[in-house]
Amino acid sequence: MTGRRIPLDVVDAHGDSHYVSEGKVYPRDVSGRLQRLRIAAASWLLGMFYVFPWLRWDGRQAVLFDLPARKFHVFGLTFWPQDFLFLALLLIIAALALFFFTALAGRLFCGYACPQTVWTEVFLKMERWTEGDRARRIKLDAAPWSGEKLARKGAKHALWVGFALWTGFTFVGFFTPITDLAARLATLSWSGWETFWVLFYAFATWGNAGFLREQVCKYMCPYARFQSAMFDRNTLIIAYDPMRGEPRGPRKRGLGDVMARGRGLLDKLTAYDYVFRAGRHPSAATQAAHARGTITWDGDLGDAQPLPKFAPDALGDCIDCTICVQVCPTGIDIRNGLQYECIACGACVDACDEVMAKVGYPKGLVRYSTQNAIDGKPTRVLRARILLYGTLLLGFMVAWTVGVGTRDDLIVEVLRDRNALYRQAADGGIENSYTLKLVNKSDRDRDFRIVLEAAPFGIELRDDGQLTHARAGTVASVPVVLVAPPGTSGRSDVRFRIEDSDGTTRKHVDSSFFGPL
Repeated sequence: MTGRRIPLDVVDAHGDSHYVSEGKVYPRDVSGRLQRLRIAAASWLLGMFYVFPWLRWDGRQAVLFDLPARKFHVFGLTFWPQDFLFLALLLIIAALALFFFTALAGRLFCGYACPQTVWTEVFLKMERWTEGDRARRIKLDAAPWSGEKLARKGAKHALWVGFALWTGFTFVGFFTPITDLAARLATLSWSGWETFWVLFYAFATWGNAGFLREQVCKYMCPYARFQSAMFDRNTLIIAYDPMRGEPRGPRKRGLGDVMARGRGLLDKLTAYDYVFRAGRHPSAATQAAHARGTITWDGDLGDAQPLPKFAPDALGDCIDCTICVQVCPTGIDIRNGLQYECIACGACVDACDEVMAKVGYPKGLVRYSTQNAIDGKPTRVLRARILLYGTLLLGFMVAWTVGVGTRDDLIVEVLRDRNALYRQAADGGIENSYTLKLVNKSDRDRDFRIVLEAAPFGIELRDDGQLTHARAGTVASVPVVLVAPPGTSGRSDVRFRIEDSDGTTRKHVDSSFFGPL
């Protein structure tokens, strides 16, 4: 039997861990139309989060999730525990919207609306204010501790902690009236739970946006893992055009683009072969950019030979500046193809367009496109999954809107006296006691009239037609008694009618009357 040689790789430089330590990513600042769109989206979302608790609506906080009172106020709407169906529908709508927009346009949520992305962008802004641009931050972290380094790091963390505490305070302000919460801060009279959740949410914000950053997207968020099930070759993604860009490499100024100098586009197999070999043998510039990623290849592809040195006329439009890598918040090289770490933020698109403009080449080497379009095939926007997701999403949205718009503002429940099935009065009459629960879900006080509408002959409501006052947004408990003449026996069906004093609302509730068997 011949011996087999098993290849061994060093997992960690220290030899004592099976986990590769994660290097810090230093995203370079970028400007462009997509970056402006990200800033606008982040400003809008942060504005909603930090401003909504301070808005007033009809004398109360506009957005308040009042858990002790079991009521959720969202501007003019109030949701009760009985409205749990609408919450379930809302979650279904959110899931379908995620599926629909992912299948149509990729990870738009991740790049523009995810809280992790939004808050990380804010924390990166603070880091740039205090520590400088990408090169200065790398140099600062590599330098020994000094007075300047301590001052810059201290200023950064002071801003981070302050913003995180403000975030935690605002978060709790959605569940406790925020004006009252702010007033009690001056006297340090918060409850234990309020203090805990402010500090906990502040710590989570500080840790996730300040330290974990892209690791949340890569290792903790399940969305990156199951996105491949929703992507197809017609999904809009951020893609590098290897047929135009390969082979990559620096060149002297004045060399035209591939179309201007007549080289044209490469065939697909040659272009992807160059991408594969460049990924296996990265250039010095790519290594200096510290590109990360988890590109894997199916099967044994053998030894990939490094790319030869090409003549200037044979080069593609990619000048191998690696700025697309430097601006990436997850630190990947988009030229290697679609990767699950890509959050579709578009930073590499803006960076590449800026470089192309400087060297006089057409923009769009890295762009929003589909895999079919990159490969020169037609793209189909309307396809089965898009139509299915869109139809379901529209249907649930209509159902939710109609349901919320037509829901009853009065809920009535009847509870029988559990202590006695019936009572016999001094005159021999039979009495049954009930408690009517009137849930006034409107935002105004109302008076309700209780009437016995359907009952066997002789059964009457004591104090028939009485008016009961129910304050806005409260549950009124109304004791009522039904009286039957002597000799009534067995079980009888009865029906109560509860109506608004102005006759605009009417509800019926059924129960039973019991006498001796």
